[in-house]
Order: sequence, then C-alpha cells, then structure tokens
Amino acid sequence: MLQSQSSHHPISSSFSLEIHSNYPEIVMATAGLAEQNSGSDRQNSLNSGLPARNVIPMVVEQSGMGERAFDLYSRLLRERIVFLGTPVDDNVADSLVAQLLFLESEDPEKDIQLYINSPGGSVTAGMAIYDTMQQIRPDVVTICYGLAASMGAFLLSAGTKGKRMSLPSSRIMIHQPLGGAQGQAVDIEIQAKEILYHKNTLNRLLAEHTDQPLDKIAADTERDFFMSAEEAKNYGLIDQVISK
Repeated sequence: MLQSQSSHHPISSSFSLEIHSNYPEIVMATAGLAEQNSGSDRQNSLNSGLPARNVIPMVVEQSGMGERAFDLYSRLLRERIVFLGTPVDDNVADSLVAQLLFLESEDPEKDIQLYINSPGGSVTAGMAIYDTMQQIRPDVVTICYGLAASMGAFLLSAGTKGKRMSLPSSRIMIHQPLGGAQGQAVDIEIQAKEILYHKNTLNRLLAEHTDQPLDKIAADTERDFFMSAEEAKNYGLIDQVISK
C-alpha cells in the first residue's frame, strides 16, 4: 500500500480494499533489537522494522569472553541481512535507512541483502528507503519472500540489477497510488496534483528498473497487477527465481 503524508486524506495505494477514514492507518511497525551480555548489561541496537508484538528468538554465541545472547535480527544484521517485513511507514523507513547506512560504514564494498515481505505503504517513506538504496556504495541484493506489493514491489525492483531475486512461491503486485481528499475545491486540487506527481514518478522509475516502455507501465498499473515470481522475472522486476 502506498501512502503520502498530508493534512487531508492520505494518498494511498493500499493493498486493502478501500480507505475508511480521513486518518492514516496506525501500524505497530518496529521492535527494538537488543544485544545482551550473558550476565549483565543490555545495549540497544538498531530497530528491526518488525512488529513489536512478534516474539523475536534469541541466539546464544560462545566466545572467549563467555556467552553472549543476541536477538536473531541483530545477529543477521552482522551478516549484512536486513528485513522489510511490515507495511512501510516513517518508523520502518527510519530503521531501514539507519541499518543501510550503518552497513555501508562497516564495509562499503560488501553486498547488503534486503529481504522483502511487505504489502507496501507510505510513498514518501518508501522513497526515503529507495533513495538510500541508490546512494549507498554497496550493492543491495533484494529478495522477495511471501508478498511484495505496491511499494514493496517497487523497492524489490530497485535492488542492484542482476541481484534482484524472489523465492518461487512469492507474489508480486504493482499498481498506481490511490487516495482521496476533502475540503475546499482548491485543497482537493492540490491533493490531486500530488497524487499525479507520485504516479508519474513511480511509473518513470519502474520503467527504468524493468526496461519496460513507460506506456506499458502506466497501463499495467492502472489496476492491481499480480505476478508470480517467474512472471515478475519476465517482466523485469527481478532477475532470478531462487531454486535449490
């Protein structure tokens, strides 16, 4: 789902059926990652972008200093693996951008793997993630597991060409931003122009990443356009379907 922040109705390209109110959807989007010593202090780490209600497994690691317990996602972060596993909002974008920048500072030459299972979300938050992916020096390997819809599919296509992948049973969906506005005619006109701006921008970038004609992208995104992993590969959204 794609949403854009505004004082009126949120611009939304939502994976849900319709917009029910004038307020943005409230999503519990992040959970803190903690790195713990076996007997003493806790050190807060980067947010994982996972819902706070999720139970996060712990991993115990043996070293010369004794045992250390990590939450699973902090441990994977050390392996340069990050996750987008929720709808996209500002909190998720802040967390993911911070992780990408941290990993670039750790090693600007080594690939970062971004796993995506997301129905989409905020346009502006998604573009913050997108711009960071394009600006950092490491290649970003994108991997779809489950569902990459709307902004999730857009970010999937934004990985480094040749390194965009999907698990075989995943589903990928693209569509145009949807939304609405209320108020005076001038207010509605302003919001309509903003929706069209986002629509044209996303279509242009999708055309660049997929090597599809802009007219085809515009036509295909008029409605929800679902693809299998193999169809997404043929479309140019990804480069490889992962198999054993």
